[in-house]
Amino acid sequence: MEVYLKTISGIKARGAAGLFIDGEWRPSSGNVVLDVVTPHTEETVLQYIEPTTADMDTAVAAARRAFDTGPWPRMTAPERGVYLKKVGDLLKARMPELAAAWTGQVGAVIGFTNKASYQVPGLFHFYGDLCDSYKFIDERIGSMGGNRVRVVKEPAGVVAAVTPWNAPLVLLVYKVAAALAAGCTMVCKPSPETPIDTHILAECLEEAGLPKGVFNMLPGGREVGDHLIRHPGIDKISFTGSTAAGKHIAGVAAERLARVSLELGGKSAAMILDDADIDHVLKSLVPYSMPITGQVCFSLTRVLVSKKRKAEFVDAYTSAVSKVKVGDPFEADVGMGPLAMQRQLDRVLGYIEKGKSEGATLALGGGRPADLNRGYFVEPTIFTEVEPSMTIFKEEIFGPVVSIIDYENEADMIAKANDTSYGLHGAVYTQDPERGFGVAREYRAGSIAINGMAVDIHMPFGGFKQSGIGRDGGIEGLENYTETKAVYFT
Repeated sequence: MEVYLKTISGIKARGAAGLFIDGEWRPSSGNVVLDVVTPHTEETVLQYIEPTTADMDTAVAAARRAFDTGPWPRMTAPERGVYLKKVGDLLKARMPELAAAWTGQVGAVIGFTNKASYQVPGLFHFYGDLCDSYKFIDERIGSMGGNRVRVVKEPAGVVAAVTPWNAPLVLLVYKVAAALAAGCTMVCKPSPETPIDTHILAECLEEAGLPKGVFNMLPGGREVGDHLIRHPGIDKISFTGSTAAGKHIAGVAAERLARVSLELGGKSAAMILDDADIDHVLKSLVPYSMPITGQVCFSLTRVLVSKKRKAEFVDAYTSAVSKVKVGDPFEADVGMGPLAMQRQLDRVLGYIEKGKSEGATLALGGGRPADLNRGYFVEPTIFTEVEPSMTIFKEEIFGPVVSIIDYENEADMIAKANDTSYGLHGAVYTQDPERGFGVAREYRAGSIAINGMAVDIHMPFGGFKQSGIGRDGGIEGLENYTETKAVYFT
């Protein structure tokens, strides 16, 4: 079959030679054709051949050689840092392409992707700089006779990185930049629906001159992904995605005690205390309760407000959300694009029906926009009268659906915020930041913002409970890809 390409804002993606293995571009050995569809028009913009398990074996073997006998893990950390910073520079020069690829494949609005894509070169620069300053060898004095001990942070080995489609390159680079800084080699399996920006990453790593086999990239589906995580040549699995998939991966890793880190789902709470300024709340809550059409794990999808301020807040919030323009994500004034794919649209509409059938009150939205007859669009949707027993309170919808929950007092608010199997992110709004800090300490999640929304690549990100194990980002993200060895001088 002839593989054909269309362009997204001038970007051309690799079709037949869509796999980066052992330092070169290779065609798949298979014959299963995958389509990349841009969600606001439902047009196919790329077709490529899915990799096979044999291709995955080749990639793992390349990464294994590069780790066991190659120069990468044997370089000094500052030497690796030079490569990482060069990759960061190359990616920075291609920022418009990165933003357009994200928008074209996922439907995230261009105003958001133009800003958020900075994280990609930023992560390479951050970990490149950290290679110069991080203490990979710590000299200590032992307690038994005062002997010298060197505590060494060594690379974890060959890493399998498996990432989802919603923020395809950002989530992959959190893993790639940190693992490479640690001295690991990698086999990356990005989502088959969003390979284009990962192709750009591979091109930049190739241009930077990394040794062969250090980075391998094969976008593919569940079969090749499952083969990868089960492969005995893999030392560490790093996964971002759904909690259900994370549980499966954890079980597979347990069979051979492979190292594993998991950044999973969320049902994050925005807690509005009675002294909060509602106008200030809306400035961050409107964009970050439904970012990327709600297809973000840290979306603030449960909003808790006291009963005495509930009516005031519902009026203000629904009024603000109703003004968000839904449409073509490449248009500058559009605030919300489509969902990423048909199955996601079906999922979200199913949850909306579930919310109505279980007794929640639909305050805004709930259907398809009347003026958009193609694309995977859904209206921003707000439910009130949502109880903890309801499905939309408990389960991650991954769409622009927000539940407003009332509370009696601060203790009731915290109890309801914590009444979830997830624990990824959250926010608390108050005019007293120290009071907000006290609430943040009671809330069981990996991160929480006071009076706004913040996710910083220089800081750790990850979850409590069923939102995952381990941290991406920050110094902790680097340590995620290391093993600790004590060397005694006796």
